Parts: sequence; C-alpha cells; structure tokens
Amino acid sequence: MLLWTAFALMTGAAILAVLWPLRARAVGPAAPDAAADLAVYRDQLSEIERDRASGLIGEAEGEAARTEIARRMLRAADETAPVPDGSDTRRRAAAVVALVGVPLIAGGLYLALGSPELEGQPLAARLDARPEQADIAVLLRKVEGHLESNPDDGRGHEVVAPIYYRLGRVDDAARAWSNAIRLLGPNAARETGLGEALTAAAGGVVTADARQAFARAVAADPDSVKARYYLGLAAEQDGRKDEAGAIWGKLAADSPPDAPWLPTVRAGLERVGAPLPPVAAPAMPGPGAADVAAARDMTPEQRATMIRGMVEGLAQRLAQNGDDLDGWLRLVRAWSVLGEADKAKAAAGDARRHFADDAKATGRIDALTQELGLGS
Repeated sequence: MLLWTAFALMTGAAILAVLWPLRARAVGPAAPDAAADLAVYRDQLSEIERDRASGLIGEAEGEAARTEIARRMLRAADETAPVPDGSDTRRRAAAVVALVGVPLIAGGLYLALGSPELEGQPLAARLDARPEQADIAVLLRKVEGHLESNPDDGRGHEVVAPIYYRLGRVDDAARAWSNAIRLLGPNAARETGLGEALTAAAGGVVTADARQAFARAVAADPDSVKARYYLGLAAEQDGRKDEAGAIWGKLAADSPPDAPWLPTVRAGLERVGAPLPPVAAPAMPGPGAADVAAARDMTPEQRATMIRGMVEGLAQRLAQNGDDLDGWLRLVRAWSVLGEADKAKAAAGDARRHFADDAKATGRIDALTQELGLGS
C-alpha cells in the first residue's frame, strides 16, 4: 500500500508540473494600470487640440503628436485584450489529456509490461538465493556479510579478492589477498594476486611491496609466468633494462611457441632493446628415419619440395578431420615459415571457424597469428 501511495504522489506531482504552465490567464476588464494609461492618452489628445486652437503649435506638429499618441493607445489596448476563446479551449484540452491521459497510459503500460502481481523480495531473500539466480553484487555482499561474522575465514578472503580486482576495487583486493596469505599461508597464486593488486593500486607502477610479493611467488613456483613478467616490468621501470631483457628473454625461451602471453613479452623485449627469441620451426609429424637419410642426399630445392609436400599433407589431413588444434597451429606456423602468408591466414581462419565455440582454442589461434604478424 505504501508503494502505491508513493506512486500516486509522484503521478500527482508530474501532472501538476504539466498543468502549471497551462493555467489560464484572468479574463475580464482591463487592468487598472492600463486603464489609467488610456485616460492619460485621452487627456493628451484634448490638450493637443486646445494648443492647436490657440495657435501654440502648428498644424503639422499637432498631427504628428496625435499620431504618436494614437499609436500608444492602440498598444495599450492590445496589452489589455482578453485571451481568445480558442487559446483557452486548447489549454483546457491539454489539461484534460495531462490529468486523465497520462495516468491511464502509464497504468496501462505497467499492467502490460510490468509485474503488478509479483510480491517484493527483500534483500535477505536475495542473499539466500542460489548462486545461479543471484547477480555478482548480491553474491559479493553475501560473502562480505559472511566475512564480517567470520573474519578469520581465509578461504572467503581468497574467493573475494579476485572479484574485487575485476570490479576495480584494487585496494580491497590487496587487503583480501593479504588476509588470505596471513590466514592460509603464502603460495604463488596468492602472492601474485597481492602483487598485481598493489601494482594496479599504484597506477601500474610495480612498487617495492609488489616486487617483493612477485619475488616470493617466483620462489614458490619458478614457472609462475605472471610473476616473472611483473619482475621484468619492475626492472624496466627502475631503469635496469638489461635485467628486464634477461628476465623476459628467459620467460620467452621457456614458453611454448603458441603461448598467449608471448606477444606481451615480445613487446617488452622490444621496449628495452633486447633481442627477440627466434621463432621456433614448425613441429610437424615429420619424416621417418628413411626420409631423413634420403634428405641428406637431396639438393636444397628437393628438400624444400619435400617439406612443402609434408605441409600440404598436413593441410589435407586437417581438411578431413579438423579436431586437432595443435595440428592447425603447426600448419599456420609452417605456412608462415615457408613465406606463404596468405595460406597461413587462410589456415588460421579455417581453424577459428572450426573452434568457434571454444574460447580457449580461439585465444591460442589469435595469439599465434599475432605473434607471426598475420593480422586478424
């Protein structure tokens, strides 16, 4: 009932806002000020006639004065004229539409598109809903409420920390990661999350605390890609470009040739002027021992023909059965190494279409094409 009362008050306020400018002006006799002006003008006309009769002013001057006073009398008469009936009728019609039409239209739209029979659901009920039926804000509030009652739940802090980070609440993310480390102990993922949140809070600058967190992550897991990258970024920001190049070069060398982070690492190497790691040769289901022995006696042209035949065979196999993602990646790289950029792009396009429903697979394909400079 309270909600409908509020709706009624808001509707009334809206209607009043529409009707107020349409209120009719008073219709009746001329205003007192206008009537007084007209009386003054009449006296002036009489005075001009007396002056003309007595010869005080000439005929031309008197006629000019009469004309000016007549013009002023006409303007005063227009200002005091009542509002025409047609304008008043239009205002009344607009008022009726605003008073009756607006509520009827609004109510009809709500009954057609809204849910007037649906009962309100308080916040407590939404917090108790199943996760798949709740939005991220409600779920976050639910976890926060749990942590308020159980501040020593390290797992809860670990769960909420990456959510804070994705929502841009980097200070809260750093605090949650610190609590998770304090309660659950350090590991590579927690230390990396803490370092990343501290870096984001500093506007992308790897602070001393963030660098220490990344160092602890690498000590716990030497293969931690993100922590190793940020350590290289810290070295670059400190002006130690040689150290940054060494860190990123080692990371690139340890990464698979189709790793999605390689383009970012290569961009860092270019910034610090470090040599880029060579592009690995395509790994294909290659020749057997007999083929290798025969290749020793081949000319370079014959060996190139043999390699091209192997690549074309791989393309034919994938055309028949395209479920081999690694095979597609090898094919794209092989055509690129052979200088067949158009065929490499075509193979990448075929692979994307085949794995259109697999975001991880398309991500690997896009990373490889970017690494090879094939464009989209």
